[in-house]
Amino acid sequence: MRGRLHQGLRLFLTFSGMAILAGCEESGNSYVPPPPPPVRVAQPVQQPVTLYFELTGNTAPLNSVDIEARVQGYIQSIDYQDGMMVKKDAKLFGIERDTYQAQLDQAKASLASQQASQVGAKQEYDRQLNLMKQEVTTQTAVDSAKATLDEANAAILNAQANVELATINLGYTEVLAPFDGIVTDHLVDIGTLVGVSGPTKLASIVQTDPLYAYFNVSETQVLMIKQTLAKQGHTFRQTDLPSIPAEIGLQTEEGYPHKGHLDYVSPQLDASTGTLQVRALFDNKDHAMLPGLFVRVRVPVGHNDKALLVRDDAIGTNQLGSYVLVLGKDDVVEQKPIKTGQREGPLRVVESGLDPADLVVIQGVQQAIPGSKVAPEKMEMNPAATAAGDAKANTTTQ
Repeated sequence: MRGRLHQGLRLFLTFSGMAILAGCEESGNSYVPPPPPPVRVAQPVQQPVTLYFELTGNTAPLNSVDIEARVQGYIQSIDYQDGMMVKKDAKLFGIERDTYQAQLDQAKASLASQQASQVGAKQEYDRQLNLMKQEVTTQTAVDSAKATLDEANAAILNAQANVELATINLGYTEVLAPFDGIVTDHLVDIGTLVGVSGPTKLASIVQTDPLYAYFNVSETQVLMIKQTLAKQGHTFRQTDLPSIPAEIGLQTEEGYPHKGHLDYVSPQLDASTGTLQVRALFDNKDHAMLPGLFVRVRVPVGHNDKALLVRDDAIGTNQLGSYVLVLGKDDVVEQKPIKTGQREGPLRVVESGLDPADLVVIQGVQQAIPGSKVAPEKMEMNPAATAAGDAKANTTTQ
Protein backbone atom coordinates (compact mmCIF):
# COMPACT_ATOMS: atom_id res chain seq x y z
CA MET A 1 0.00 0.00 0.00
CA ARG A 2 2.76 2.40 0.96
CA GLY A 3 4.61 1.60 -2.31
CA ARG A 4 1.56 2.50 -4.33
CA LEU A 5 1.36 5.88 -2.53
CA HIS A 6 4.97 6.65 -3.32
CA GLN A 7 4.49 5.66 -6.94
CA GLY A 8 1.40 7.87 -7.28
CA LEU A 9 3.22 10.82 -5.68
CA ARG A 10 6.10 10.45 -8.11
CA LEU A 11 3.69 10.40 -11.07
CA PHE A 12 1.92 13.51 -9.76
CA LEU A 13 5.19 15.42 -9.32
CA THR A 14 6.37 14.34 -12.76
CA PHE A 15 3.19 15.57 -14.49
CA SER A 16 3.25 18.78 -12.44
CA GLY A 17 6.86 19.50 -13.44
CA MET A 18 6.08 18.84 -17.09
CA ALA A 19 3.14 21.22 -16.92
CA ILE A 20 5.30 23.90 -15.31
CA LEU A 21 8.03 23.48 -17.93
CA ALA A 22 5.47 23.60 -20.71
CA GLY A 23 4.07 26.84 -19.29
CA CYS A 24 7.57 28.33 -19.05
CA GLU A 25 8.30 27.40 -22.65
CA GLU A 26 5.08 29.02 -23.86
CA SER A 27 5.65 32.34 -22.00
CA GLY A 28 9.49 32.75 -21.89
CA ASN A 29 10.58 31.85 -25.42
CA SER A 30 8.30 34.27 -27.30
CA TYR A 31 10.39 37.36 -28.45
CA VAL A 32 8.81 40.75 -28.01
CA PRO A 33 10.66 43.44 -30.09
CA PRO A 34 11.41 46.74 -28.36
CA PRO A 35 9.27 49.74 -29.33
CA PRO A 36 10.65 52.12 -32.00
CA PRO A 37 12.82 54.86 -30.49
CA PRO A 38 11.08 58.23 -30.15
CA VAL A 39 12.39 61.06 -32.33
CA ARG A 40 11.26 64.57 -33.13
CA VAL A 41 10.85 65.67 -36.71
CA ALA A 42 10.07 68.97 -38.41
CA GLN A 43 9.61 70.37 -41.87
CA PRO A 44 12.25 72.78 -43.22
CA VAL A 45 11.61 76.47 -42.72
CA GLN A 46 10.95 78.24 -46.02
CA GLN A 47 11.63 81.98 -45.98
CA PRO A 48 13.41 84.78 -47.91
CA VAL A 49 17.15 84.87 -47.29
CA THR A 50 19.84 87.29 -48.36
CA LEU A 51 22.80 85.35 -49.70
CA TYR A 52 26.27 86.36 -48.55
CA PHE A 53 29.90 85.67 -49.20
CA GLU A 54 31.51 84.95 -45.84
CA LEU A 55 35.21 85.81 -45.90
CA THR A 56 38.06 86.79 -43.61
CA GLY A 57 40.20 89.90 -43.61
CA ASN A 58 42.11 92.43 -41.53
CA THR A 59 41.44 95.97 -40.42
CA ALA A 60 43.71 98.83 -41.48
CA PRO A 61 43.89 102.52 -40.56
CA LEU A 62 42.42 105.18 -42.80
CA ASN A 63 45.70 107.10 -42.55
CA SER A 64 49.04 106.24 -40.96
CA VAL A 65 52.16 108.37 -41.28
CA ASP A 66 55.49 108.93 -39.56
CA ILE A 67 55.95 112.25 -37.80
CA GLU A 68 59.37 113.59 -38.84
CA ALA A 69 61.54 116.61 -38.07
CA ARG A 70 62.14 118.49 -41.33
CA VAL A 71 64.59 121.05 -39.93
CA GLN A 72 67.72 120.74 -37.82
CA GLY A 73 67.62 121.68 -34.16
CA TYR A 74 67.19 120.53 -30.59
CA ILE A 75 63.86 119.19 -29.33
CA GLN A 76 62.55 121.78 -26.87
CA SER A 77 59.11 120.36 -26.04
CA ILE A 78 56.93 117.27 -26.39
CA ASP A 79 53.35 118.53 -26.34
CA TYR A 80 51.27 115.36 -26.17
CA GLN A 81 50.90 112.20 -24.11
CA ASP A 82 51.91 108.93 -25.70
CA GLY A 83 48.93 107.11 -27.13
CA MET A 84 46.51 110.02 -26.81
CA MET A 85 43.96 111.15 -29.39
CA VAL A 86 44.82 114.50 -30.99
CA LYS A 87 43.06 116.81 -33.42
CA LYS A 88 44.40 117.98 -36.74
CA ASP A 89 47.03 120.77 -36.41
CA ALA A 90 47.61 120.02 -32.72
CA LYS A 91 51.23 120.74 -31.73
CA LEU A 92 53.18 117.53 -31.04
CA PHE A 93 56.84 118.61 -30.85
CA GLY A 94 58.69 121.89 -30.56
CA ILE A 95 62.14 122.41 -32.13
CA GLU A 96 64.34 125.38 -31.19
CA ARG A 97 63.26 128.29 -33.36
CA ASP A 98 65.74 131.12 -32.56
CA THR A 99 67.93 130.43 -35.59
CA TYR A 100 64.97 130.20 -37.94
CA GLN A 101 63.37 133.33 -36.51
CA ALA A 102 66.63 135.22 -37.14
CA GLN A 103 66.76 133.89 -40.70
CA LEU A 104 63.23 135.14 -41.26
CA ASP A 105 64.09 138.57 -39.86
CA GLN A 106 67.13 138.70 -42.11
CA ALA A 107 65.09 137.78 -45.15
CA LYS A 108 62.52 140.44 -44.35
CA ALA A 109 65.30 143.06 -43.97
CA SER A 110 66.77 142.06 -47.30
CA LEU A 111 63.32 142.41 -48.87
CA ALA A 112 62.94 145.89 -47.43
CA SER A 113 66.37 146.87 -48.80
CA GLN A 114 65.49 145.57 -52.25
CA GLN A 115 62.20 147.42 -52.17
CA ALA A 116 64.04 150.65 -51.39
CA SER A 117 66.45 150.01 -54.28
CA GLN A 118 63.48 149.40 -56.53
CA VAL A 119 62.01 152.79 -55.63
CA GLY A 120 65.29 154.54 -56.59
CA ALA A 121 65.59 152.56 -59.78
CA LYS A 122 62.01 153.38 -60.73
CA GLN A 123 62.58 157.11 -60.11
CA GLU A 124 65.77 157.11 -62.20
CA TYR A 125 64.04 155.32 -65.05
CA ASP A 126 61.13 157.80 -65.00
CA ARG A 127 63.62 160.72 -64.97
CA GLN A 128 65.50 159.35 -67.95
CA LEU A 129 62.25 158.95 -69.86
CA ASN A 130 61.35 162.59 -69.25
CA LEU A 131 64.83 163.73 -70.34
CA MET A 132 64.51 161.60 -73.43
CA LYS A 133 61.31 163.41 -74.34
CA GLN A 134 63.17 166.74 -73.94
CA GLU A 135 66.00 165.34 -76.05
CA VAL A 136 68.43 166.03 -73.23
CA THR A 137 69.63 162.44 -72.65
CA THR A 138 70.53 159.50 -74.82
CA GLN A 139 68.77 156.21 -75.51
CA THR A 140 71.68 154.42 -73.90
CA ALA A 141 71.02 156.14 -70.58
CA VAL A 142 67.35 155.20 -70.76
CA ASP A 143 68.19 151.57 -71.51
CA SER A 144 70.65 151.46 -68.61
CA ALA A 145 68.01 152.84 -66.20
CA LYS A 146 65.50 150.27 -67.45
CA ALA A 147 67.98 147.43 -66.86
CA THR A 148 68.65 148.69 -63.34
CA LEU A 149 64.90 148.74 -62.61
CA ASP A 150 64.48 145.20 -63.97
CA GLU A 151 67.28 143.99 -61.73
CA ALA A 152 65.62 145.65 -58.75
CA ASN A 153 62.31 143.96 -59.57
CA ALA A 154 64.03 140.57 -59.85
CA ALA A 155 65.87 141.15 -56.57
CA ILE A 156 62.53 141.82 -54.87
CA LEU A 157 61.11 138.53 -56.17
CA ASN A 158 64.16 136.69 -54.86
CA ALA A 159 63.89 138.44 -51.50
CA GLN A 160 60.19 137.57 -51.27
CA ALA A 161 61.01 133.92 -51.97
CA ASN A 162 63.63 133.98 -49.21
CA VAL A 163 61.05 135.38 -46.81
CA GLU A 164 58.58 132.62 -47.74
CA LEU A 165 61.28 129.95 -47.37
CA ALA A 166 62.35 131.30 -43.98
CA THR A 167 58.70 131.41 -42.89
CA ILE A 168 58.24 127.77 -43.91
CA ASN A 169 61.37 126.65 -42.07
CA LEU A 170 60.25 128.56 -38.98
CA GLY A 171 56.89 126.81 -39.21
CA TYR A 172 58.63 123.42 -39.29
CA THR A 173 59.94 124.08 -35.78
CA GLU A 174 56.40 123.32 -34.58
CA VAL A 175 55.57 119.75 -35.57
CA LEU A 176 51.78 119.54 -36.00
CA ALA A 177 49.35 116.63 -36.39
CA PRO A 178 48.42 116.22 -40.09
CA PHE A 179 44.98 114.77 -39.22
CA ASP A 180 42.88 113.55 -36.30
CA GLY A 181 44.40 110.40 -34.87
CA ILE A 182 46.25 108.56 -32.12
CA VAL A 183 49.95 109.35 -31.69
CA THR A 184 52.38 106.61 -30.73
CA ASP A 185 55.08 106.92 -28.08
CA HIS A 186 57.79 109.51 -28.81
CA LEU A 187 61.07 108.19 -30.20
CA VAL A 188 63.22 111.18 -29.12
CA ASP A 189 63.56 113.04 -25.83
CA ILE A 190 63.80 116.73 -25.03
CA GLY A 191 67.30 117.98 -25.86
CA THR A 192 67.87 115.55 -28.73
CA LEU A 193 69.43 117.02 -31.85
CA VAL A 194 67.30 116.09 -34.86
CA GLY A 195 67.39 116.68 -38.60
CA VAL A 196 71.18 116.62 -38.86
CA SER A 197 71.61 114.32 -41.86
CA GLY A 198 67.99 114.30 -43.01
CA PRO A 199 64.47 113.94 -41.61
CA THR A 200 64.37 112.35 -38.14
CA LYS A 201 61.40 110.14 -37.18
CA LEU A 202 59.82 111.48 -33.98
CA ALA A 203 56.66 109.32 -33.68
CA SER A 204 53.77 107.99 -35.76
CA ILE A 205 50.13 108.97 -35.97
CA VAL A 206 47.28 106.63 -36.90
CA GLN A 207 43.74 107.56 -37.88
CA THR A 208 41.30 104.85 -36.74
CA ASP A 209 37.95 106.52 -37.46
CA PRO A 210 36.78 105.54 -39.96
CA LEU A 211 38.56 102.22 -40.38
CA TYR A 212 39.32 100.08 -43.42
CA ALA A 213 38.86 96.31 -43.69
CA TYR A 214 40.79 94.53 -46.45
CA PHE A 215 39.81 91.07 -47.71
CA ASN A 216 40.28 88.94 -50.81
CA VAL A 217 37.63 87.50 -53.11
CA SER A 218 38.45 84.38 -55.11
CA GLU A 219 38.30 84.23 -58.88
CA THR A 220 35.26 81.92 -58.72
CA GLN A 221 33.42 84.35 -56.45
CA VAL A 222 34.23 87.26 -58.77
CA LEU A 223 32.75 85.37 -61.72
CA MET A 224 29.65 84.48 -59.67
CA ILE A 225 29.11 88.15 -58.79
CA LYS A 226 29.43 89.17 -62.44
CA GLN A 227 26.96 86.45 -63.49
CA THR A 228 24.47 87.54 -60.83
CA LEU A 229 24.72 91.16 -61.94
CA ALA A 230 24.34 90.12 -65.57
CA LYS A 231 21.12 88.22 -64.76
CA GLN A 232 19.80 91.35 -63.08
CA GLY A 233 20.73 93.46 -66.09
CA HIS A 234 23.47 95.37 -64.25
CA THR A 235 27.16 95.89 -64.80
CA PHE A 236 29.72 96.48 -62.10
CA ARG A 237 30.89 100.08 -61.70
CA GLN A 238 33.28 101.57 -59.16
CA THR A 239 30.78 104.34 -58.46
CA ASP A 240 28.31 101.74 -57.13
CA LEU A 241 30.62 100.63 -54.31
CA PRO A 242 29.22 102.94 -51.58
CA SER A 243 25.77 101.40 -52.14
CA ILE A 244 27.01 97.83 -51.50
CA PRO A 245 26.86 97.06 -47.76
CA ALA A 246 29.51 95.10 -45.89
CA GLU A 247 29.54 93.70 -42.36
CA ILE A 248 32.37 92.56 -40.11
CA GLY A 249 32.69 90.85 -36.74
CA LEU A 250 35.65 90.41 -34.42
CA GLN A 251 36.76 87.03 -33.08
CA THR A 252 35.11 87.69 -29.71
CA GLU A 253 31.82 88.93 -31.19
CA GLU A 254 28.72 87.06 -32.28
CA GLY A 255 27.56 87.69 -35.82
CA TYR A 256 28.52 90.81 -37.74
CA PRO A 257 27.69 93.85 -35.58
CA HIS A 258 29.76 96.44 -37.50
CA LYS A 259 28.09 97.86 -40.61
CA GLY A 260 29.85 99.64 -43.47
CA HIS A 261 30.10 99.67 -47.23
CA LEU A 262 32.54 98.75 -49.97
CA ASP A 263 35.10 101.41 -50.77
CA TYR A 264 37.55 99.93 -53.30
CA VAL A 265 37.95 96.92 -55.58
CA SER A 266 41.26 96.16 -57.26
CA PRO A 267 41.04 96.51 -61.06
CA GLN A 268 42.86 93.21 -61.64
CA LEU A 269 43.27 89.76 -60.13
CA ASP A 270 46.48 88.77 -58.43
CA ALA A 271 47.77 86.01 -60.69
CA SER A 272 49.86 84.44 -57.91
CA THR A 273 46.88 83.95 -55.57
CA GLY A 274 43.92 84.06 -57.96
CA THR A 275 42.18 86.60 -55.75
CA LEU A 276 40.90 90.14 -56.02
CA GLN A 277 41.57 92.60 -53.20
CA VAL A 278 38.53 94.43 -51.84
CA ARG A 279 38.32 97.18 -49.23
CA ALA A 280 35.37 98.25 -47.08
CA LEU A 281 34.94 101.34 -44.90
CA PHE A 282 33.47 101.27 -41.37
CA ASP A 283 32.67 103.89 -38.73
CA ASN A 284 34.75 103.46 -35.59
CA LYS A 285 33.75 106.44 -33.47
CA ASP A 286 34.15 104.54 -30.20
CA HIS A 287 37.55 103.23 -31.37
CA ALA A 288 36.51 99.71 -30.38
CA MET A 289 38.35 98.28 -33.38
CA LEU A 290 42.08 98.60 -33.85
CA PRO A 291 44.09 98.40 -37.08
CA GLY A 292 45.50 94.96 -37.82
CA LEU A 293 42.69 92.92 -36.24
CA PHE A 294 41.48 89.68 -37.83
CA VAL A 295 37.82 90.03 -38.81
CA ARG A 296 35.07 87.95 -40.32
CA VAL A 297 33.55 89.68 -43.34
CA ARG A 298 30.10 89.27 -44.89
CA VAL A 299 29.04 90.83 -48.20
CA PRO A 300 25.58 90.32 -49.80
CA VAL A 301 25.67 88.78 -53.28
CA GLY A 302 22.06 87.79 -53.95
CA HIS A 303 18.60 86.97 -52.61
CA ASN A 304 16.58 83.74 -52.40
CA ASP A 305 12.85 84.28 -51.85
CA LYS A 306 12.15 80.62 -51.01
CA ALA A 307 15.20 79.30 -49.22
CA LEU A 308 14.95 76.09 -47.18
CA LEU A 309 16.54 76.11 -43.73
CA VAL A 310 17.05 73.38 -41.14
CA ARG A 311 18.63 73.35 -37.72
CA ASP A 312 22.38 73.34 -37.96
CA ASP A 313 22.69 70.64 -35.27
CA ALA A 314 20.46 68.32 -37.32
CA ILE A 315 22.98 68.19 -40.18
CA GLY A 316 25.52 65.39 -40.18
CA THR A 317 28.66 64.90 -42.21
CA ASN A 318 30.49 61.90 -43.62
CA GLN A 319 33.08 61.23 -46.30
CA LEU A 320 30.55 62.06 -49.02
CA GLY A 321 29.57 65.42 -47.54
CA SER A 322 26.62 66.72 -45.55
CA TYR A 323 23.33 64.90 -44.98
CA VAL A 324 20.12 64.94 -42.96
CA LEU A 325 17.93 62.12 -41.67
CA VAL A 326 14.34 62.27 -42.91
CA LEU A 327 11.21 60.30 -42.20
CA GLY A 328 10.33 57.91 -45.02
CA LYS A 329 7.46 55.53 -45.70
CA ASP A 330 6.06 53.71 -42.64
CA ASP A 331 8.18 55.93 -40.36
CA VAL A 332 11.42 54.39 -41.63
CA VAL A 333 14.46 56.67 -41.43
CA GLU A 334 16.23 57.65 -44.66
CA GLN A 335 19.51 59.50 -45.17
CA LYS A 336 19.49 62.36 -47.68
CA PRO A 337 22.68 63.99 -48.99
CA ILE A 338 22.39 67.78 -49.13
CA LYS A 339 24.40 70.81 -50.13
CA THR A 340 24.58 73.35 -47.33
CA GLY A 341 24.86 77.12 -47.54
CA GLN A 342 25.28 79.95 -45.08
CA ARG A 343 24.17 79.93 -41.48
CA GLU A 344 21.20 82.02 -40.31
CA GLY A 345 21.38 82.00 -36.51
CA PRO A 346 20.70 78.42 -35.33
CA LEU A 347 19.49 77.44 -38.82
CA ARG A 348 21.44 76.73 -41.99
CA VAL A 349 20.42 77.18 -45.60
CA VAL A 350 20.09 73.96 -47.61
CA GLU A 351 20.90 74.80 -51.23
CA SER A 352 19.92 71.41 -52.70
CA GLY A 353 18.89 67.85 -51.80
CA LEU A 354 15.86 68.64 -49.61
CA ASP A 355 12.14 69.09 -50.32
CA PRO A 356 9.84 71.48 -48.43
CA ALA A 357 7.60 68.56 -47.39
CA ASP A 358 10.42 66.45 -45.93
CA LEU A 359 10.25 65.68 -42.23
CA VAL A 360 13.77 66.09 -40.88
CA VAL A 361 14.89 64.39 -37.68
CA ILE A 362 15.91 67.23 -35.37
CA GLN A 363 16.13 65.36 -32.04
CA GLY A 364 17.00 61.76 -31.28
CA VAL A 365 19.40 61.63 -34.21
CA GLN A 366 21.58 59.07 -32.41
CA GLN A 367 18.64 56.62 -32.19
CA ALA A 368 17.49 57.29 -35.77
CA ILE A 369 19.39 54.71 -37.80
CA PRO A 370 18.82 54.73 -41.60
CA GLY A 371 16.57 51.80 -42.51
CA SER A 372 15.07 51.48 -39.01
CA LYS A 373 11.61 52.43 -37.84
CA VAL A 374 11.07 55.26 -35.34
CA ALA A 375 8.22 56.78 -33.36
CA PRO A 376 8.09 60.37 -34.68
CA GLU A 377 6.72 63.42 -32.90
CA LYS A 378 6.18 66.39 -35.17
CA MET A 379 7.57 69.71 -33.96
CA GLU A 380 8.51 73.06 -35.42
CA MET A 381 11.98 73.63 -36.85
CA ASN A 382 12.36 76.70 -34.61
CA PRO A 383 14.77 75.72 -31.77
CA ALA A 384 12.79 77.86 -29.31
CA ALA A 385 9.67 75.83 -29.98
CA THR A 386 11.61 72.60 -29.49
CA ALA A 387 12.99 73.82 -26.20
CA ALA A 388 9.47 74.69 -25.05
CA GLY A 389 8.36 71.18 -25.96
CA ASP A 390 11.20 69.70 -23.90
CA ALA A 391 10.22 71.79 -20.88
CA LYS A 392 6.58 70.71 -21.23
CA ALA A 393 7.61 67.06 -21.46
CA ASN A 394 9.77 67.33 -18.36
CA THR A 395 6.95 68.97 -16.42
CA THR A 396 4.53 66.21 -17.43
CA THR A 397 7.02 63.52 -16.40
CA GLN A 398 7.50 65.06 -12.96
